[in-house]
Amino acid sequence: MTSASTVHAPSGEAGGARASALASAQGATTIADTVVRKIAGLAAHEVPGVFSLGGGTARALGAIRERIPGAAASAGQGVSVEVGDTQAAVDLQVLVHYGYAIADLANAVRANVITAIEQMTGLQVVEVNISVTDVHLPDEESTPAQDRVT
Repeated sequence: MTSASTVHAPSGEAGGARASALASAQGATTIADTVVRKIAGLAAHEVPGVFSLGGGTARALGAIRERIPGAAASAGQGVSVEVGDTQAAVDLQVLVHYGYAIADLANAVRANVITAIEQMTGLQVVEVNISVTDVHLPDEESTPAQDRVT
C-alpha cells in the first residue's frame, strides 16, 4: 500500500474523462490512502444492517478510544485500501446485525462503497472484498466488562 496516490489521465484509454478531472495541464490532484479509507468506512456504515467495522481487537480499541474525552473511533477502522494512479481496491471487515441476509448486505455495502469512492475521488474501484467477522445478536450489549461488575 502507498501513502498517497497521484492520479494521471491515461492517454487514449477508456475512462480518461474521469481521470482528466484529477490531472490536467494546470496540475495533478493527489489523494491519500487515508481519504479513501475514511470514505469507504463511512459509506459502509450508511448501509442498514452493518453494526460495526473491524475485527474484535479493532472494535475493542475503538471502544476504548471513544471513552477518552475528545477522541473518536476512526472512520477507517476495519478498512484496508490500496490506491494506485487511477484505481483503488478496498478490503472491509464487517460485523452485521442478526437477521440480515449477509449476501444481500454485502452487495449493498459493496455498491455503496464503490459509488462513494468513485463519486468523491474520481478513482475507479476495481474490487471491494468483504469479510464478515461476526454477527451482532439483539441481546448482546456493547457494554465494557467493567460496567457489568457490581
